Amino acid sequence: MEKVDGSMEILSAMQVTADMEGLDAQSKLILHSKEVLAIILKETVAEYKDYSKEEIMEFIEADSITGSKEVSPGRTNTTVKGDSAEFAMLNEKVSFFDLLFRAKNPELSTEDMQIDLHIDVESQKTYKPGYPIEKRGMYYLARSLSSQLTLVTNNMDYSGLEKCLSIWICRDDVPQGMRYSISTYEVVNTKNTCASSVGKENYDLMTLIVIKLGNEVYNGEEGDEGYELLRFLSVLMYPHKDSFMDTMKEYIDFSNNQELRKEGDGMIGFGHTIWEEGIRIGEERSAQTIAEKDAVIAEKDSVIVRLQREKDTADTALAEKDNTIAQLQRQLALLTKLAAPNN
Repeated sequence: MEKVDGSMEILSAMQVTADMEGLDAQSKLILHSKEVLAIILKETVAEYKDYSKEEIMEFIEADSITGSKEVSPGRTNTTVKGDSAEFAMLNEKVSFFDLLFRAKNPELSTEDMQIDLHIDVESQKTYKPGYPIEKRGMYYLARSLSSQLTLVTNNMDYSGLEKCLSIWICRDDVPQGMRYSISTYEVVNTKNTCASSVGKENYDLMTLIVIKLGNEVYNGEEGDEGYELLRFLSVLMYPHKDSFMDTMKEYIDFSNNQELRKEGDGMIGFGHTIWEEGIRIGEERSAQTIAEKDAVIAEKDSVIVRLQREKDTADTALAEKDNTIAQLQRQLALLTKLAAPNN
């Protein structure tokens, strides 16, 4: 499993989350960590499928991460420059994005210009809050897309709109047949009465991803679609389980953290223990890899020896066969000579 290098910030968030119930305000802070976001984005965002988690961490614009962005019409973009139909809606109830940030879109960006993805991550206690989560997700996407343009202008530049993604992680009240699943909804071109030449980037502007968990125990098997992400989120959203820290360390590696390395000179704390364990696990895996390679080499050598023996046996049998044929040919020649009329 590919790991990401862990920072002191994610380690601190892990310690806090380990004692929480999974959707407490404090435990939600772990979702603000690049390491956690990279794990989620790697398994859900098509634009990132060919990139490593470390690369995805670099794509995330840390200074864009916010949890207090208003969703209601006329509020997502807080700069109001004049009268607008949206302005009349400001009296309705205000809601907020859980976690909104920008990240580089590697498919559209060039050396001279960066194109971003606008990503919203929502962690929900229930999949059935009294309305379809999918409808709320689409509303959030619409607000995220519209907020990229100034509220009031006579010359809106729609060409500058960038793709928005909304990722919903729902913990409880998931129907049995939908538990531990990932659903993706996106804008697609379904029909043309002409030879269409419109680039996908011109309409592929909203993607909704709904991740449904369902209970504290995830019984998926390695190799199942989405296994790594669903296992990770199961522990993240039900962190009071004893396996929380152990599972987190399978995804996030602290063995290269220099701050933890320095900490070892003066104190033996939780952080240093994590670092030492990372080193130990790394050494064990290295030794295991070497042992596995040695075993493979030994097996190859054994096969080579066996094949050589089989070849030698076959050569001996062939030689014996040739000798037998030669003897029979000599006997046949002798019999032929004796049967000749002049004898």
